Amino acid sequence: MVSLPSFVHGTSSEALRYLTMGQLLRDAAVAHPLREALVVRHQDLRLSYAELDARVDALAAGLLALGLTRGERIGIWSPNNAEWVLTQFAAARAGLVLVNINPAYRLSELEYALNKVGCTALVTASRFKSSDYLEMLRTLAPELAQASPGALQAPTLPALRVVIAIDDAPQPGMYRFADVSGYGGQREREQLDALAPLLQPDDAVNIQFTSGTTGMPKGATLTHFNVVNNGYFVGQAMRFTPEDRLCIPVPLYHCFGMVMSVLTCVSHCATMVFPAEAFEPRAVLETVAAERCTALHGVPTMFIAELDHPEFASFDLGSLRTGIMAGAPCPIEVMKRVLSDMHMTGVTIAYGMTETSPVSFQSGLDDPIDRRVSTIGRVHPHVQVKIVDAEGLTVPRGAKGELCTRGYSVMLGYWGDEERTRESIDSAGWMHTGDLAVIDEEGYCNIVGRVKDMIIRGGENVYPREIEEFLYRHPKIQDVAVFGVPDQRFGEQVGVWIRLKDGEAADAEEIRAFCQGQIAHYKIPHHVRFVDGFPMTVTGKIQKFVMRDAMIEELGLVIASTA
Repeated sequence: MVSLPSFVHGTSSEALRYLTMGQLLRDAAVAHPLREALVVRHQDLRLSYAELDARVDALAAGLLALGLTRGERIGIWSPNNAEWVLTQFAAARAGLVLVNINPAYRLSELEYALNKVGCTALVTASRFKSSDYLEMLRTLAPELAQASPGALQAPTLPALRVVIAIDDAPQPGMYRFADVSGYGGQREREQLDALAPLLQPDDAVNIQFTSGTTGMPKGATLTHFNVVNNGYFVGQAMRFTPEDRLCIPVPLYHCFGMVMSVLTCVSHCATMVFPAEAFEPRAVLETVAAERCTALHGVPTMFIAELDHPEFASFDLGSLRTGIMAGAPCPIEVMKRVLSDMHMTGVTIAYGMTETSPVSFQSGLDDPIDRRVSTIGRVHPHVQVKIVDAEGLTVPRGAKGELCTRGYSVMLGYWGDEERTRESIDSAGWMHTGDLAVIDEEGYCNIVGRVKDMIIRGGENVYPREIEEFLYRHPKIQDVAVFGVPDQRFGEQVGVWIRLKDGEAADAEEIRAFCQGQIAHYKIPHHVRFVDGFPMTVTGKIQKFVMRDAMIEELGLVIASTA
């Protein structure tokens, strides 16, 4: 019997929705005007769908009054707050392209992002954690001190002329966010009305910078059609209804927050609930209990922090039923605790990437528990996926290869970078993800690592994810990351960083003894380090290249870290 090829496509009785992000919100406001749309706990703010829609209209009119025109880019550099959500929809309604800027960016990264896509305007928080945003802006553009608001001319940021500060105090050269909504008058409202039918679902609406392990970030350019539909079908997988209330601790600047959380809620007229401006485990637990949230989103490290919070047992999480764990490989043991201890019997696993808007696989509520805790589910509606080998040939079911995806969700391309776009999207429209995956006979998919993360030890292919899942069974281990370390004899050796549970102690020999006889000898970690934490992106993705570089330096290896 010939095995099926590793090609799957998602079918659905529901058609794709051909509408803009602005129209999506308007439809929700008409259908459920009085339903709570937005709850921001740390700002003590609550808005119904009618109120949110009205505020978005006022802000969009204000942006037009500042002279911003269709197709121009407007950056947002801020942690989670109401202003972020308002700007997301107001920019879309005004025909602008929203540029998400990582709240962790510093001077050179900010300068690069603003100039790469030519931001005309920037909405910025005043500060966040150790970052003084306004000071950084003034360092890049000292001309702000003497500029009239809306008339910035700075050689380092040649496109930028409008800066809008989310700050109570007036700032030199900047508009106050709270004032902008008042600038739009009857003329701007009429402009908005005239603009609405001209905006097309296939227009660019969002640019998100993807943080690669090498090179400068790339600006993935997404359309209304991309993100509106992805948000809708993400919600369908969780069986979202207007009765649902989603706790959102993931960052808005990332697809997880902006699409999988915000657009999922709006497309189902559900309630968005923000516990804090950035992830705080206690704030999440408190918010779920106080707001009776029915759903919770997060990356695995967030769920681990919530489960292990010393006050975890004191919060009533009985209202939870569903949610998403995504953004990084989901340890099976953690999934089991989420199902039982957090009452999230309907939790789903989602997989995707920024360039695919983002989700292409998600587990379903009807999937058997063992499938939900051990796979990323099956392909999303209207999405095609194939698994290919190093020569680009589709492999049989059950064989490992690179996951490629095609369909409505694939980005327009990387802004201003035709060459890198062509490297990622081939002539047949397939987006090459760089992830190693396996699709079984029933269509369930497993991510087994990154093409670049795969360790080749003495000619043997070693998949870090496989070793990580095994090590999670060790009773003392809290978190683990496996990666390749250059080795003169074998080419690469298996390295592991381990975070132990509080109060536990172990040594390298204990870890190796745990592996002995359980996994192949060449998979047993050679380099074992115990650490307090891992280098991560703000979205919870472990940066294994940083760990690899640290080990190369520690071991005094002469092999280049880019090998």
